[in-house]
Amino acid sequence: MRETPSTPLNILHVFRAPVGGLFRHVVDLTRGQIARGHKVGLIADSTTGGPQAEAMLADLSKNLALGISRMPVRRHLGPRDIGGIFHVSRRIAETGAHVVHGHGAKGGAYARLASAPKGSIRVYTPHGGSLLFRPNALLGTLYLRLENILMRRGDLFLFESAYSEQVFRANVGNPKGIVRVIHNGVGEADFGPVECAPDATDLVFVGEFRPVKGIDVLIAAIALLHRAGRRVTATIVGHGPEEGALRAQAVMAGLADHVRFVPAMPARRAFALGRLMVVPSRSESLPYIVLEAAGAGIPLIATEVGGIPEIFGPQSSRLIPREDPDALAEAIASALEDQVATRESADALQQRVRDSFSVDVMVDRVLEAYRQALRAA
Repeated sequence: MRETPSTPLNILHVFRAPVGGLFRHVVDLTRGQIARGHKVGLIADSTTGGPQAEAMLADLSKNLALGISRMPVRRHLGPRDIGGIFHVSRRIAETGAHVVHGHGAKGGAYARLASAPKGSIRVYTPHGGSLLFRPNALLGTLYLRLENILMRRGDLFLFESAYSEQVFRANVGNPKGIVRVIHNGVGEADFGPVECAPDATDLVFVGEFRPVKGIDVLIAAIALLHRAGRRVTATIVGHGPEEGALRAQAVMAGLADHVRFVPAMPARRAFALGRLMVVPSRSESLPYIVLEAAGAGIPLIATEVGGIPEIFGPQSSRLIPREDPDALAEAIASALEDQVATRESADALQQRVRDSFSVDVMVDRVLEAYRQALRAA
């Protein structure tokens, strides 16, 4: 297309599951792009999401000039992916998309394999995705090899953290297209204070129940604290395939009366259920849940993984090693004992997020990158 800074763009976002930080990113981008006069459409999985995601999509659909298209999309590769690629190709043709932006491994694959007219661009944001696989494992080798092949079909690569870019270059290769690191951002609504619920526990975790999130490490740390005589309580908010195993772990550790599991809910409602947020992840990219909690002024303990040090900045020395229940237990005990220092750290981190992680800056920088790639197409 012949493009100027004022030209409205037709943008399709392609992703798998409308859950978690990836979905928050897509929603924020979509709203910001619509507010700036662009036409936007979404393509997403029809089998995942839940009531909260459905409500958000229904609200968003009122302003989506290019509509929402849903289809079954499995996490792993399979024959049905051929139909998915054809579906995306058809939507590109129907909408006259100038920008096809794939999010996550599956969304990125569909966006880059789909047929698109000359002059349009294919954009990829990994959001962790296949970058979380270990290159020395069989499945990891397969997915990273596929990423290397698909890399040749990308015009623009957007990474939410410098860490993700480094991992991509090390494990996949150096992209031929334009590369930009654009941090996720939060808006003014994320900075309102959150008042603790009357039944708030000492700790709260919010996220998917998957091994990568390290919830088992958190439960092990709480067990260590109990054995040392500290009756710490926790609320674990979310859903996922590991829920049964995590509940069993809590029972086996004698924590059934001290660790409660509650269904997924909006992040700010979940923050009210605990006085200290714990993010014990084994791996991350640039997690929205950390930005959201920091923005709300929630005291945070997190592991030193992925892009989390980029969020913490000068406070990154407070981050703890992953998969270390002893270090996590010590950090929890210290945070609960020294409330003044804990509050000061939370206030400083809140100010850093306000200064450096703006959703408006994120949207503007993504659009600038689109336009640069379109000029080069």
